[in-house]
Amino acid sequence: MSKTLKEIAAFVGGELLGDGAVSINGINGIQEAVSGELAFIISPKDEALIDSTKASCVIVPKDVKGSFNKPLIKVENPSVAFSNPDSIPHPKGIHETAVISKSAVLGKNVSIGPYAVIEDKVSIGDNTVIYPFAYVGKNSKIGKSCIIYPHVTIRESISIGNKVIIHPSSVIGSDGFGYNTQKDGTHFKIPQMGTVVIEDDVEIGACVTIDRARFNKTVIGRGSKIDNLSQIAHNVIIGSHCLIAAQAGIAGSSVLGRNVVFGGQVGVADHVKLGDFVMAGGQSGITKSFPIPKTVLFGHPARPINKAKDIVARTGLLPQLYERVKALEAKIKELEKK
Repeated sequence: MSKTLKEIAAFVGGELLGDGAVSINGINGIQEAVSGELAFIISPKDEALIDSTKASCVIVPKDVKGSFNKPLIKVENPSVAFSNPDSIPHPKGIHETAVISKSAVLGKNVSIGPYAVIEDKVSIGDNTVIYPFAYVGKNSKIGKSCIIYPHVTIRESISIGNKVIIHPSSVIGSDGFGYNTQKDGTHFKIPQMGTVVIEDDVEIGACVTIDRARFNKTVIGRGSKIDNLSQIAHNVIIGSHCLIAAQAGIAGSSVLGRNVVFGGQVGVADHVKLGDFVMAGGQSGITKSFPIPKTVLFGHPARPINKAKDIVARTGLLPQLYERVKALEAKIKELEKK
């Protein structure tokens, strides 16, 4: 189905420069696009690609100033304008093999795939999609317009807000890692009786594990995004709009402020508190609290970035220092002989 540039500009809320009657029947990367397709650039630095692309129109940032040989649509954020999550097709209806408790409450237009299991007293909001082989434990609540992909496990008494996306094979509400070591060396399991609360507009990657609290709740704040293979331990509180990259691990009872950003494989010790807008570079090991907002951390143990860089730079000088010390020791020995 084709659209005119005038229609597309209106849809994305952009300023059209050029012929609004031009027809578009597809989208593509700017270097791969052909005539009849729409492409985009994200920065004025890429302006040279506009004239070289075969695309019929390019979506560009508002601060692009030059004149070009094809129509443009100027928007605030081309990457966002170029995206349309609603275009992703999801299965519709309830499959005959889905196992749904009679006490479960389903909203309007809920879709449940083959062999999914919905336990007693589960509540699922309007327009939510549950993919095949997913499991939702008793007394759990899932809000509106959520997407729960295949093999996701949501255990009992979990609360999930609206517009939440959980990717395949993630586990929400597994037991927290709580044991008491006895005198004989055995480990007594401490019951984990709390819950997990996932607020609105959270996205959780594949194979993520989020443990339930011992008594109260583990919380993933509104708008936060967690990448694949991350582990969130019991009683952790993650603030709103945080970004947690792949393979991160956050130990029990740690608290992250809002808009905290972690690179890949960041590790956080238990009971650590991080302020708003704190950032940590990949593989940083955060062993103590950094409550001051906007602190940038790096290294293991993690330190403020300028101190960490200084340590790395000086460590690189150790081979030279070693040779100098060896030379000095040799001269001392020679002097002692005299």
